[in-house]
Formats: sequence, structure tokens, C-alpha cells
Amino acid sequence: GIARHSFACTPTLNSSDLAANPRASAGMASPDYKAEKDKCVLFLKTHRSGVEPQSPTYMVMLQQISNRQRETLDISVTDLEEFCSTEERFRDFVSDIQSNARRYISIFSEAADDLMPESTFSVAEEDSFDVLMRQREQAEVNTLNPEDSAQRLPDVLRRRFRVYFKPGAKCERRNIRGIRAADIGHLVTFKGICTRVGDVKPLIEVACFACDGCGFEIYQEVLGETFNPVGKCPSGFCNNRAVPNGQLFLETRASKFIKYQEVKVQELSEDVPVGHIPRSLTVQVKGDLTRSLGPGDIVNITGIFLPKPFTGFKAMQAGLVANTYVEAMAVTQCKTRYSDFSVSAEDMKRLQQHRREPDVYGRLAQSIAPEIFGHGDIKKALLLLLCGGVTRQLADGIKIRGDIHICLMGDPGVAKSQLLKHIITVAPRYTIPTCFLRCWQPFGFERVQHQTGACTPLVVEAVALA
Repeated sequence: GIARHSFACTPTLNSSDLAANPRASAGMASPDYKAEKDKCVLFLKTHRSGVEPQSPTYMVMLQQISNRQRETLDISVTDLEEFCSTEERFRDFVSDIQSNARRYISIFSEAADDLMPESTFSVAEEDSFDVLMRQREQAEVNTLNPEDSAQRLPDVLRRRFRVYFKPGAKCERRNIRGIRAADIGHLVTFKGICTRVGDVKPLIEVACFACDGCGFEIYQEVLGETFNPVGKCPSGFCNNRAVPNGQLFLETRASKFIKYQEVKVQELSEDVPVGHIPRSLTVQVKGDLTRSLGPGDIVNITGIFLPKPFTGFKAMQAGLVANTYVEAMAVTQCKTRYSDFSVSAEDMKRLQQHRREPDVYGRLAQSIAPEIFGHGDIKKALLLLLCGGVTRQLADGIKIRGDIHICLMGDPGVAKSQLLKHIITVAPRYTIPTCFLRCWQPFGFERVQHQTGACTPLVVEAVALA
């Protein structure tokens, strides 16, 4: 399984990649991943952080995973740097992890499987996963023909946790524009704004096929977005029969699915050079990280930068060109959400004082971008946008949201963007779509184009009257 991970994550080296990777340019041998696994085992088994110096930090996490109190194994890059600073033979361990993060996720997972302690809590009620695992293990033990059990249960199917790399305090934050092809397979951290958040869907991780002729179960680990299902039953019963083999069917209940969500992240307006359009990047969020992002959130994302080859007819057109995406490892909110706001007694007292003053509405509107003269009505509209409306529910059950949206249209250089940039420093969440003026349509004010695809960007065009 590790070799297949390496093929998916390691790109073909060219001259620029050789310059960025001195180990490859020097012709050094491939690393010994068995020795790397021993390093991971030693780190998980012995490292103690400053929070709980009495016991190993990650052994405590593994005990919580065994007791089903935790579903993630969060490995901090800061802890790795602190651990590697003690011994000389671990000098390149952190850099190797950051440059080949996906391979080391599988190595840490195998190391965690070897160190997994026994559960100290008794399970009150078994779920469907426990019942299926017990039946599979019992069938594997009672198999008469050893060849029938060659397709054993994958390690991914037994795990109840996922491994994530968390960025350190000194981690360098990069712009989306600064992530290049040389960063393929590397662990990167960047800042952006979420412009589109998809629905949470199930993603198959281990496919289980059952033979209708002999009942033999075959488990196939899915490492990418597409896979070729097994077409022939490998059991000895079907191979020894004179009649053709039984047909294989996918058992969804016996397969393993994880939560999957696709997010579109766009670079911030202050990071866009003059005369350029904002660039965006697709982020794949899995497991417990799903539903942690919303449209308009400004976030720091740490993930693995990976290629995504085109499939189907697009692959014939693209040739050797591949798309890119980021597999999220950690998500940090940069702004406080509305639900997290708390008004203190002192703030309420100041609000009551301003309420008794004359023309509060006008004074608050003038405080928006005071360096821009005029535009009183537009500033009042932006003030109402910040405050929002009141959510109402009619007698027939129809709910009217109190959210307010605004559309600013005008000639270039009349401070549209400057006014919006001023209020986004206050608003916890915002989304500003880019509009393009087209004057060929004689009638109409606005047109929205939707393109089909998994995560195709939305195009908003403002059309002026002729």
C-alpha cells in the first residue's frame, strides 16, 4: 500500500525539481521506510510535551482512541522539531515529513497500529462496525483454504482514527499565488477566504465485494478518486468449479466510507497584485474537519499540495497537464464568528450612551471610510448591511431571512472597492464576487452563469443598459 501512495504523490523530476531537491539531484538512494517507521514509533512512544510531562503525549492520545473518546491523531510539527533536536540521526526527519507528507501519514498510521493499547473502558453497546469486524475476523480464522484468506482485512478498515499534521508556531504562511509546482507533495500553509463550500458527501475508502456464488468477500483499498473494481472472484471454490465464476457485487454496508467536503478558497484582496485577478485553490476536507468552514470565512489552511489528473474526455484534451488541490490537515479561523461574539457590560453601557445622542444613524454612517468624501447614502446602505435585518416567520410557516446583500455598480475610480474593503475589516464573514461589465445586451441588469462540474466557480456578470 505504501508503494502505491508513493506513485500518487511523487511527480516526475525536471530541472527545477532537482534544484529544489538536493537529495534527488545528488543521486542518493531512496530512504529506508522501515527505519523511518522505527523513528515514528520512537516518537509516539517517548515524546513528552510541556502540557503533560508526566506521560507520553501521543500514547495518551492512542489510549483515548482505543477508548473511543477520540477519532484523530494530531501530530504537531513543533513536537517533531523538539524531538529531532535531541539526536543527530533525526536531523532530516522533519524536512522529510514536510516534503513527503502523504507517505508519512501512512507510516505514522502503521506505527500507531503497532502501539495501540488495549481499551480500558467497556463498550456499552456495539455498533454495526463492531459486529462486521467480529464476523470478518471469525471467518478469516475459520477459513479452510489459506489461499481464500489471501485478501485479508486491510489495515485501513480496522482503524478508527485518522492522522493529521498540525502546523507549528513558526510555520511560514504563504500566499496561494506563491504555491508552485515544486511544492507537489509538500506540506503547505496558506491564508485565504472561502468562496464556495460544497455539501458533505460519503467518500469510499475501502470497497467490499461479495461473490454471489460462494459468498467470498474481497476488500479493495481505494487510494484515489477512481478505481478499477475486481472483476473475478479469487476464491478456491469458484476457481475449481467447472461453471463460470460467480458475479461480484459491491456491499455498501460492509464497505468503509468517510465524510468528504470540497471547498474553494480564494486569495485575499491585499495579496492580489495590481492588474491581476484573484487566484483560487480547491481544498478537500475529510473526516472531522468537515463542516468547519463556511462561505466568507478567512482561514489559515495547512494541507498537502497534490496533483489531480483529469479523467474521461478531459484527460484526452489535457494530455500530461494535471489539476492541483490541497488535502486539508488543519484549519484555523482568522476572525471571530458571529456566534462567538460576547458583549460586555462596559460595551452595553457605551451603546446606551450613543443611543441617546442625536443622529446616531448619520454619525455611524460617516464613520465608514471617513477619508472618502460624500457617498452618504451608500455608507448608510453599508451600515445596514453590517447590522443586518430581523428574521421573520410568517403565519403560514414561511421564514424570511434577515441577511442583507448589496450590489455596487458604477464607473471605475468611484471608491466602490475602497468602501467594501473598509467594512470587511469589521465583518467576521464576507464574500465579494467579481463582476465584469458587458454592454452588448440591450436590456437586462444581471445575468448569472452556472457551469456544470464538481466544484466549478460561479460567474456573476453585471450587464448595463444600452
